Amino acid sequence: MRSAPRRLSAALAAGALAVALAACANSARDDGAAGQGGAGATGGTLVFGAAGAPKNFDPIFNDDGESFRPIRQMYDTLITYKPGTTELAPGLATKWESTPDGKTWTFTLRDGVKFHDGTPVDGAAICANFDRWFNMPGAAAQSQMIYYGDIFEGFGKNEGDATGSPLYAGCRAPAANQAVITLNKYKGALPAAFGLTAFSISSPTAMKQYNADEVTQSGDSFTYSAYATEHPTGTGAFKFQSYDKANGTVTLVRNDEYWGAKAKVDKLIFRIIPDENARKQELAAGTIDGYDLPSPADYASLKAAGQQVLVRDNFNILYLGINQKNNPALKDPRVRQAIAYAINRDALVKNKLPEGGEVATQFMPSTVAGYAKDVQQYPYDPEKAKSLLAEAGASNLTLNFYYPTEVSRPYMPNPTELFSVISEDLKQVGITINAVAEPWNGGYKDSVQKAGKQDLHLLGWTGDYNDAGNFVGTFFGREKAEFGFNDPALFSELAAADATPDPAAHAAAYEQANRDIMAKYLPAVPLSSSPPAIVVRSNISGLVPSPLTDERFNTVSKG
Repeated sequence: MRSAPRRLSAALAAGALAVALAACANSARDDGAAGQGGAGATGGTLVFGAAGAPKNFDPIFNDDGESFRPIRQMYDTLITYKPGTTELAPGLATKWESTPDGKTWTFTLRDGVKFHDGTPVDGAAICANFDRWFNMPGAAAQSQMIYYGDIFEGFGKNEGDATGSPLYAGCRAPAANQAVITLNKYKGALPAAFGLTAFSISSPTAMKQYNADEVTQSGDSFTYSAYATEHPTGTGAFKFQSYDKANGTVTLVRNDEYWGAKAKVDKLIFRIIPDENARKQELAAGTIDGYDLPSPADYASLKAAGQQVLVRDNFNILYLGINQKNNPALKDPRVRQAIAYAINRDALVKNKLPEGGEVATQFMPSTVAGYAKDVQQYPYDPEKAKSLLAEAGASNLTLNFYYPTEVSRPYMPNPTELFSVISEDLKQVGITINAVAEPWNGGYKDSVQKAGKQDLHLLGWTGDYNDAGNFVGTFFGREKAEFGFNDPALFSELAAADATPDPAAHAAAYEQANRDIMAKYLPAVPLSSSPPAIVVRSNISGLVPSPLTDERFNTVSKG
């Protein structure tokens, strides 16, 4: 596996980072790309099999891969990532620099870039986006801004899940090609987090025309604006044409005015095919050109049939979430430790995850600075699990175990199989399991992450950028319904690590946080980290697999 690039401090970003990245703006890694990096015919329609339905197409209201996949084709961010890597590269900004304290970021924008509606991308448009997020009205809308809450910590007026003081202080446009963003403190996630898909830049004109901020909630369901569902307007290589929910197809068309490399295909269609075996059959029949997350058991047969199986680098975590809110027994650390000891993670990784998968000892991959080699371990020990349950007076424990259907995720290729294996392990130590299955974008994520209905659940994370805060800070940096605990000491420890500018001290602070999470808190059980694959037909060229699952389709052609 490729080693993680060294984390850059805000002070360094002002000089070498911006210059070096500007120089490599047009470079792309060809090794590992389908069909040798893009040689092939142009035109035609590319059909990609999606594992689940998108929630909507407004980037700020999303945090899942099936929504982000089409969004990434339609939008750009200020900073992006070099194809096939976690390295930063220019996006809508050709360079960026910060003051030594990391509180002021100046972006120099590309000249002549336009949104799909023909309006210009200038400093005022960038500021309009950041101001919109900060001033977003309503608890319903704010509750769906998962990434904004994690990175920017608070809003102008906190009405949803976020309770912290805002990181964002303001934005100004001293020139048409400049945007200057000011913050209230140093943030270790930056500048990398400026490249998050959730922070893609939308047309202020379109957002106003189609009432982008309108989000309503009815029970556990959310309804989004016409902008989010019918008129998404970015700057990307593809433009939105339609979303046919009845037939499960999202259709995008080439943006001939794109500022970067023009798309090689005329049309890009995402066909929603929840069943992984059905996606495989469609690929064999030639009715789709590729799909994500093939079952590890199918790699050999796919290759034998002439398909291209492109394996990404490992940059994810699967965990068993534990919600302490509903069942008092789960507040006892001995019970949470018992659950950890009860799971045979070695067998799970060996039998249910791709080759190259690893048992996770903590909540981040080993390549991220801040990974601690000396955390407390929880090897498979069912007798110890039974003993801890008895000691805690929880030998007759009954738990509601939620797991998703109609989806495959990079860290979770077959949720039903994983649930079956883990639940059986738990039953063997005397825990009674009530299984609750819900569709991924049909209730599961809201039930687990918003309503906190579950006792246990399966979830995971593919890293967005190479920083420890993107993993443990995202999971445990603030109170969340998913885990149902409020521990100011842990939140403060993670906040202090994030706010440490020196790279070595930053990593050391996160190493200690990881030790404490595994020994003192154990708010969930890390299960595995594994390299997911993406598969395309033999006549497809130019797809570069990304460890961030950040594949762009403008480089892809059909032979």
